[in-house]
Parts: sequence; structure tokens; C-alpha cells
Amino acid sequence: MSKRILITGGAGFLGSHLCERLLNEGNEIVCLDNYFTGAKENVNHLVDNPRFELIRHDVIDPFKVEVDQIYNLACPASPPHYQYNAIKTIKTSVMGAINCLGLAKRCKARVFQASTSEVYGDPAVHPQPESYWGNVNPIGIRSCYDEGKRAAETLFMDYHRQNGVDIRIVRIFNTYGPRMNPDDGRVVSNFICQALRGKDITIYGDGKQTRSFCYVDDLIEGFVRLMNQDEFIGPINLGNPGEFTMLELAEKVLAKVGGSSKLVFQPLPGDDPKQRQPDISLATKHLDWEPEIKLDEGLDRTIDYFKRLV
Repeated sequence: MSKRILITGGAGFLGSHLCERLLNEGNEIVCLDNYFTGAKENVNHLVDNPRFELIRHDVIDPFKVEVDQIYNLACPASPPHYQYNAIKTIKTSVMGAINCLGLAKRCKARVFQASTSEVYGDPAVHPQPESYWGNVNPIGIRSCYDEGKRAAETLFMDYHRQNGVDIRIVRIFNTYGPRMNPDDGRVVSNFICQALRGKDITIYGDGKQTRSFCYVDDLIEGFVRLMNQDEFIGPINLGNPGEFTMLELAEKVLAKVGGSSKLVFQPLPGDDPKQRQPDISLATKHLDWEPEIKLDEGLDRTIDYFKRLV
């Protein structure tokens, strides 16, 4: 049965893929975005669909729509973007969560919070299970994002316990793929764009810090599975347990793109986590989910996208 679904941040990297997926399944989509990091170009191919509605709006300000489900994806997610206006970032996480939860309570809608692996901070436990409370600096340059997302999770759990709101919480680990913003400062888009432009590839620190990279299609599949099952509210980790150092990633990108880019090393930014790897046993157990697209295949698809763009 088709549903009417609100996606906040729907014109962003993840949001636009989710809009597309849910439209293709026959749902009506209300896409809400203020275009701070999202872009109309990401959803232009959907606007002629009579079941797609695009609204320019900031989640910090209240909004009213009648919907069956809400996916709250609105928030800048790369360090340069979320640090650009730190106060705005934490307001987006906190006020956005409050507005989505208030709407869900009124409409009796199920509401989904896109949280992040950043709630684990610079982890002292590896890989990170959902039971780990994290190691987060509350006053650092990343805190506006890390603590904003932690506060959003708190709000979701309290609305669930106190008001019976039907919630789902997912913690997203590094995701990449087409429609990433080429200038968002995330490592995959950074490396690919630098290589395509023939620039040196910037590595922060010694390049031995690790990340786990999940291709966007796998992540969206996990979103939809979590939202449409009734047993488990989360939080649940979604990401690829395959762990790579920044040096390994840079070398893979260079081998695929070719050219004469060299690796240049710069100091590590403050509070940059040394390790990131999801424990996805809960996702496997409750959602029968695990990522299927290997890093090589995902990088090929992403490089093709950036070639057309750059």
C-alpha cells in the first residue's frame, strides 16, 4: 500500500536517493530542503512526477504536512559544512528533531532519525557496537555535529517513552556514491575530485587512520528495511565493516583515475577519530541486512559520476 512520506533534507546526497527509491515503490513523497548542502539538481529528474512535491523550508522552523512516515535526514554532514556555522548545525539537529517528532506525534506517523557514527566520537572500543556510549569531546570543533546528533537521539527516545511516538534510529557510517557534493570535504569525494583535476591528494595525519565505506544503495536499502519492520526501533548501525586506511583509499583512487597526482600530508584536524568500523550484527539479525557492493565497484560508479561533473 502506498504511503505519503516526508523526507527532510530530501534534496541532499542521501535524501535524493531515498526520494527516488520510495517514489519508485509507488509512494507519495514530500521533499523538504533549504538547499544549504542539498541541491535542486539532485531531484530535478523527479519534479515532473505527480507524486513528488518539493518544498523549500528549513527544519529549524515548524512545518505542517499530513504524512504516514517521516525520514529526518536534514543536517550538514561533512566537517567543512557543519563547522561553517556550528550554531546553525546544532540547531538543525535539535530543533529539526523536535519539529519532526511533534509532527509525528500529531499525525501518528512513524519517524526515522538519521544519526551518525560520530556519536561514538574517537572510539575506545573497536569495532563500535550500538551498546558503546562513545568518547566524545562536548566542547570541540566537531561537537556541534556529534553532540547535536546525540541530543537528537535523546529526544527521539524520550518522545518514544513519554508520548509513545513510533521511532526508528539509524547510525550511519561513512557513505559515498553519486550526488555527493564535490566540495563537501569528505574523503572519498576529496580524493576523487583532486585526482580528476590533476591536483595533489591531501592526506591528513599519517594516513593510517581508518574508515569503513558503505555505498549509498546499500545504505538506502538498510533505511527502508528498518523503517518498514515492527520489531526493532534501534539505534542500529548501518555501514560497511570493511576497514581501510586513508592511504589505501588514496592509492585505490589514484590507480582508478590515473594521472600524476602525488600524495601530500597535512596536520590532522582536531578531534578527528583514528578508527571507524561498524559492528553490524544487529542489522544482520533484525533486518537481514549487510552491504553487497564492494569498495572497488562503488568507487568505479562514483568516479563515473564525478567525471561527468568535474
